[in-house]
Amino acid sequence: MNATVSLTETLLEEFYTVVRTTSNLLKKADQSVYDFRPADNMRTFLELANHLVQISHVDLAILQEKSEKEIRELEKKLSAQNAAELTHVLDEGYHLLKSYFLSLSEEDFLNKETKAFYAEKGMTQAKWLVEIVTHAFHHRAQLFTYLKQTKHEVNMFDLY
Repeated sequence: MNATVSLTETLLEEFYTVVRTTSNLLKKADQSVYDFRPADNMRTFLELANHLVQISHVDLAILQEKSEKEIRELEKKLSAQNAAELTHVLDEGYHLLKSYFLSLSEEDFLNKETKAFYAEKGMTQAKWLVEIVTHAFHHRAQLFTYLKQTKHEVNMFDLY
């Protein structure tokens, strides 16, 4: 196995950690928390959960240079209302993301640049994958914090 494939698989394994642990956190969340918003300028728990579970779908569409309108339509289509639906979106997105990145040649993974509708310059597919993984971990941490703030039984072991 070459180093590029190894790196890709390692990053996808890390992303799967987000998938697995987010699914478990969502199962622990009482529906009464869905409207919880820590501050007026922040998302509700359900809005945050939807954003998190949609990352693989949405970021994949963005790196494939879909328009802002197409992205907004995708977000609406993927909107979920409960833990089972959220987990389904998350799992489906993970498999799409994994399939896309494992299908890339080494040349494309390392050198092909694509540009988001909101960006001035493009990024390589490798950089996109790192961006997607860190984006997901960031929002998983927020979800965990929302659960802590609402007195749900969660601890650091829920993150591993």
